[in-house]
Amino acid sequence: MILVEPKVFADERGFFMETYHQPRFVAAGIALPFVQDNHSKSRRGVLRGLHYQLGHPQGKLVRAVQGEIFDVAVDVRRSSPTFGKWVGVLLSDANRRQLYLPPGFAHGFCVVSETAEVLYKTTDVYHPEDERTVIWNDPDIGVIWPVSDPVVSAKDQLAKRLSETECFA
Repeated sequence: MILVEPKVFADERGFFMETYHQPRFVAAGIALPFVQDNHSKSRRGVLRGLHYQLGHPQGKLVRAVQGEIFDVAVDVRRSSPTFGKWVGVLLSDANRRQLYLPPGFAHGFCVVSETAEVLYKTTDVYHPEDERTVIWNDPDIGVIWPVSDPVVSAKDQLAKRLSETECFA
Protein backbone atom coordinates (compact mmCIF):
# COMPACT_ATOMS: atom_id res chain seq x y z
CA MET A 1 0.00 0.00 0.00
CA ILE A 2 1.04 3.58 -0.56
CA LEU A 3 -0.15 6.41 1.67
CA VAL A 4 -0.50 9.57 -0.42
CA GLU A 5 -0.16 12.94 1.30
CA PRO A 6 -1.20 15.48 -1.34
CA LYS A 7 0.11 19.04 -1.32
CA VAL A 8 -2.64 21.27 0.05
CA PHE A 9 -2.66 24.99 -0.64
CA ALA A 10 -4.78 26.68 2.02
CA ASP A 11 -5.58 30.30 2.74
CA GLU A 12 -8.46 32.38 4.08
CA ARG A 13 -10.64 31.33 1.12
CA GLY A 14 -10.32 27.60 1.78
CA PHE A 15 -7.97 25.13 0.11
CA PHE A 16 -6.92 23.64 -3.20
CA MET A 17 -5.28 20.28 -3.81
CA GLU A 18 -4.61 17.95 -6.71
CA THR A 19 -6.19 14.62 -5.83
CA TYR A 20 -4.60 12.89 -8.81
CA HIS A 21 -1.51 13.90 -10.77
CA GLN A 22 -0.42 11.08 -13.07
CA PRO A 23 3.33 11.84 -13.32
CA ARG A 24 3.65 12.18 -9.52
CA PHE A 25 1.63 9.03 -8.89
CA VAL A 26 3.70 7.05 -11.42
CA ALA A 27 6.89 8.30 -9.75
CA ALA A 28 5.49 7.07 -6.41
CA GLY A 29 4.81 3.60 -7.85
CA ILE A 30 1.14 3.97 -8.80
CA ALA A 31 1.29 3.30 -12.53
CA LEU A 32 -1.98 1.56 -13.44
CA PRO A 33 -4.63 3.72 -15.11
CA PHE A 34 -7.86 4.41 -13.23
CA VAL A 35 -11.06 3.47 -15.09
CA GLN A 36 -13.93 3.86 -12.58
CA ASP A 37 -14.82 6.28 -9.77
CA ASN A 38 -17.04 5.27 -6.82
CA HIS A 39 -18.73 7.33 -4.10
CA SER A 40 -20.36 6.05 -0.92
CA LYS A 41 -21.99 7.69 2.08
CA SER A 42 -22.37 5.85 5.36
CA ARG A 43 -23.27 6.58 8.97
CA ARG A 44 -21.24 5.98 12.13
CA GLY A 45 -20.53 2.31 12.78
CA VAL A 46 -21.07 1.10 9.21
CA LEU A 47 -18.40 -1.36 8.12
CA ARG A 48 -17.98 -2.18 4.43
CA GLY A 49 -15.72 -5.02 3.34
CA LEU A 50 -13.42 -6.82 3.10
CA HIS A 51 -13.86 -6.95 -0.71
CA TYR A 52 -11.71 -7.81 -3.72
CA GLN A 53 -12.12 -9.07 -7.28
CA LEU A 54 -10.28 -12.23 -8.20
CA GLY A 55 -10.37 -12.41 -12.03
CA HIS A 56 -10.43 -8.65 -12.59
CA PRO A 57 -8.29 -7.36 -9.71
CA GLN A 58 -8.67 -3.71 -8.84
CA GLY A 59 -6.16 -1.25 -7.52
CA LYS A 60 -7.98 1.37 -5.43
CA LEU A 61 -7.16 4.96 -4.52
CA VAL A 62 -9.34 5.76 -1.49
CA ARG A 63 -10.07 9.04 0.31
CA ALA A 64 -12.69 10.42 2.67
CA VAL A 65 -14.08 13.73 1.43
CA GLN A 66 -16.43 14.18 4.40
CA GLY A 67 -16.01 12.68 7.86
CA GLU A 68 -13.53 10.06 8.98
CA ILE A 69 -13.02 6.37 8.24
CA PHE A 70 -10.69 3.64 9.39
CA ASP A 71 -9.51 2.18 6.09
CA VAL A 72 -8.09 -1.36 5.94
CA ALA A 73 -6.11 -3.33 3.36
CA VAL A 74 -5.44 -7.07 3.68
CA ASP A 75 -2.92 -8.88 1.48
CA VAL A 76 -4.77 -11.79 -0.23
CA ARG A 77 -1.86 -12.98 -2.41
CA ARG A 78 -0.92 -16.46 -1.15
CA SER A 79 2.63 -16.19 -2.56
CA SER A 80 3.28 -12.93 -0.72
CA PRO A 81 5.35 -12.86 2.48
CA THR A 82 2.67 -10.55 3.91
CA PHE A 83 -0.29 -12.82 3.00
CA GLY A 84 -3.11 -12.34 5.52
CA LYS A 85 -1.50 -9.27 7.09
CA TRP A 86 -3.44 -6.04 7.38
CA VAL A 87 -2.76 -2.32 7.50
CA GLY A 88 -5.21 0.30 8.75
CA VAL A 89 -5.11 4.09 8.50
CA LEU A 90 -7.44 6.93 9.35
CA LEU A 91 -8.59 8.87 6.30
CA SER A 92 -10.58 12.05 6.79
CA ASP A 93 -11.61 15.33 5.28
CA ALA A 94 -9.25 16.95 7.80
CA ASN A 95 -6.05 15.00 7.02
CA ARG A 96 -6.85 14.70 3.27
CA ARG A 97 -4.78 11.52 3.04
CA GLN A 98 -5.36 8.95 0.33
CA LEU A 99 -4.55 5.25 0.47
CA TYR A 100 -3.57 3.31 -2.65
CA LEU A 101 -4.19 -0.45 -2.50
CA PRO A 102 -2.63 -2.33 -5.42
CA PRO A 103 -4.42 -5.28 -7.02
CA GLY A 104 -4.22 -8.32 -4.74
CA PHE A 105 -5.52 -6.66 -1.58
CA ALA A 106 -8.92 -6.92 0.08
CA HIS A 107 -10.37 -3.56 1.10
CA GLY A 108 -12.74 -2.45 3.81
CA PHE A 109 -13.51 0.53 5.99
CA CYS A 110 -15.64 1.58 8.92
CA VAL A 111 -17.05 5.00 9.68
CA VAL A 112 -15.85 6.59 12.92
CA SER A 113 -17.47 10.02 12.48
CA GLU A 114 -21.21 10.81 12.45
CA THR A 115 -21.25 10.23 8.67
CA ALA A 116 -18.59 9.85 6.01
CA GLU A 117 -18.44 10.16 2.26
CA VAL A 118 -15.76 8.09 0.56
CA LEU A 119 -14.49 8.44 -2.99
CA TYR A 120 -12.30 5.88 -4.63
CA LYS A 121 -10.85 5.28 -8.05
CA THR A 122 -10.32 1.75 -9.37
CA THR A 123 -7.99 0.31 -12.00
CA ASP A 124 -10.64 -2.09 -13.35
CA VAL A 125 -14.42 -1.90 -13.58
CA TYR A 126 -16.67 -3.70 -11.11
CA HIS A 127 -17.56 -7.29 -12.01
CA PRO A 128 -20.11 -8.50 -9.42
CA GLU A 129 -19.67 -12.16 -10.38
CA ASP A 130 -15.95 -11.82 -9.69
CA GLU A 131 -16.20 -10.23 -6.24
CA ARG A 132 -14.96 -12.10 -3.19
CA THR A 133 -15.49 -11.09 0.42
CA VAL A 134 -13.53 -12.02 3.53
CA ILE A 135 -15.43 -11.77 6.82
CA TRP A 136 -14.58 -8.52 8.55
CA ASN A 137 -13.78 -10.17 11.90
CA ASP A 138 -11.71 -13.13 10.66
CA PRO A 139 -9.65 -14.12 13.73
CA ASP A 140 -6.77 -15.31 11.53
CA ILE A 141 -6.35 -11.77 10.18
CA GLY A 142 -7.13 -9.99 13.45
CA VAL A 143 -8.04 -6.51 12.23
CA ILE A 144 -8.48 -4.24 15.24
CA TRP A 145 -11.52 -2.24 14.17
CA PRO A 146 -12.41 0.91 16.14
CA VAL A 147 -16.05 -0.23 16.42
CA SER A 148 -17.35 -3.05 18.61
CA ASP A 149 -20.73 -3.80 17.01
CA PRO A 150 -20.58 -2.61 13.37
CA VAL A 151 -23.45 -2.30 10.94
CA VAL A 152 -22.65 -4.83 8.20
CA SER A 153 -24.57 -5.68 5.01
CA ALA A 154 -26.29 -9.06 4.69
CA LYS A 155 -23.81 -10.01 1.97
CA ASP A 156 -20.81 -9.12 4.14
CA GLN A 157 -22.28 -11.07 7.10
CA LEU A 158 -22.19 -14.22 4.91
CA ALA A 159 -18.53 -13.77 3.96
CA LYS A 160 -15.99 -16.53 4.54
CA ARG A 161 -12.76 -16.58 6.46
CA LEU A 162 -9.60 -15.98 4.45
CA SER A 163 -8.63 -19.65 4.85
CA GLU A 164 -11.94 -20.67 3.18
CA THR A 165 -12.04 -18.31 0.21
CA GLU A 166 -10.33 -18.07 -3.16
CA CYS A 167 -7.26 -15.87 -3.20
CA PHE A 168 -4.58 -14.84 -5.63
CA ALA A 169 -1.73 -17.28 -6.24
